[in-house]
Amino acid sequence: MSNDTLTIREMCDAYDVTPRTLRFYEAKELLFPLRIGQKRLFTKRDRARLKLILRGKRFGFSLEEIRQLLDLYYKGDHQLTQLEQTYDVARNRLADMEQQRDELDEAISDLRDQLKWGEKMISSLSPARKAG
Repeated sequence: MSNDTLTIREMCDAYDVTPRTLRFYEAKELLFPLRIGQKRLFTKRDRARLKLILRGKRFGFSLEEIRQLLDLYYKGDHQLTQLEQTYDVARNRLADMEQQRDELDEAISDLRDQLKWGEKMISSLSPARKAG
């Protein structure tokens, strides 16, 4: 191995992913490792792309959104288009996440209220059960 490339095992160890994940990203045209026979060698470019893929997934971006954003890197405008579109996608994703959080907070509150009601009902019926 040279300092510029990593094997699939080294990529897996470095980024805590499985070989299957790397092959899947390659099939989806998100990564483009060098192929020498059956061996895959991942370049610095692949490592940078994988970091962005993993970050995008963590934020809930679809793989198609990630692929489209990564493809904008080569547009020739010093990544301005890529940055602007990534910003727009991220802003929309943040709004979605905040809405989901608000809905989850409301569901949690409703469930807590139901549990309090359940506790009261159990408590009010417990003496009757003991007496009967």
